[in-house]
Amino acid sequence: MTDKTLLRALNGETLPVPPVWLMRQAGRYLPEYRATRARAGDFLKLCYTPDLAAEVTLQPIRRYGFDAAILFADILLIGQALGADLWFETGEGPRMSTVTDAAGVAALKPADAIHDTLAPVYETVRILSRELPRETTLIGFAGAPWTVATYMVAGRGKDGQAGAHAMKAADRAAFQALIDRLSEATVEYLSAQIDAGAEVVKLFDSWAGALKGPDFEDFCVAPIARIIAEVKARHPGIPVIAFPREAGEAYVGFARKTGADCVALDNSVSADWAAAHVQVDGCVQGNMDPALMVTGGEALTREARRICKAFAGGPHIFNLGHGITPDADPDNVHRLLEAIRG
Repeated sequence: MTDKTLLRALNGETLPVPPVWLMRQAGRYLPEYRATRARAGDFLKLCYTPDLAAEVTLQPIRRYGFDAAILFADILLIGQALGADLWFETGEGPRMSTVTDAAGVAALKPADAIHDTLAPVYETVRILSRELPRETTLIGFAGAPWTVATYMVAGRGKDGQAGAHAMKAADRAAFQALIDRLSEATVEYLSAQIDAGAEVVKLFDSWAGALKGPDFEDFCVAPIARIIAEVKARHPGIPVIAFPREAGEAYVGFARKTGADCVALDNSVSADWAAAHVQVDGCVQGNMDPALMVTGGEALTREARRICKAFAGGPHIFNLGHGITPDADPDNVHRLLEAIRG
């Protein structure tokens, strides 16, 4: 037994008050984050400086007392660890050197070569494991292979899915090899985070909604199922949250197909629908519209309570349907927690 409510929900327990944390809860909406980011000098230095990455992870816990902290890092660090160049353009986001054919995939490093590059991330996890409050669950994470691949193929986020679709149409075997390499590396990455102290891991497939039909099964479901099976084989009992964003009807049965202990939901599906079709298989996480963290007011309170009521019949972790945005009002987080916790 544990007094960590997030772990209890992931174990299938229905709680009177759901545990709560927010995607991107450490971020630009917080003045203390912006100050720490300025100290780091650039985003990658922030990710790779354990003391500072731990600090920004802890900031929202100190301010709000969330039930979980999620490691501060970036989903594209694994691509860099495999040998791709990675940098961030101010105001525009990540850029990567591209992998567009079989030769490019073959030139990537083997999966077990990622640890030297990612060692600072593991040190951040160790710091957090020591410094988080006893009741706060520590979540590690990685990007799912399809989503990371879209950036590695296109070199950037904009129209990234189009580039990945083009590569798999031109040479499906080469694209599958890229997915396989990312799957192997992700198992290594998550396993090392767990060894360092992560109690839960989450897979973010932010572009899952761009996959349809057999492609969804081949490049979203199958890699996530493989990763979860291999992580659990190494670390029996470790809970895994999967987020196939904008999966729509494909949320149904996703937990059964992949072995995920919890399915995170975006806000394009209703909580009532998800309770009837997704929560029947176990814990769900979500799924309030992040825009309400900007606008606030009674609408925020009503929606938070409506979601809690919809999911009250089974295990539920309260979260947003996507990350909290930089223009969110920090005071609205207090309002949200009051609505949830009473």
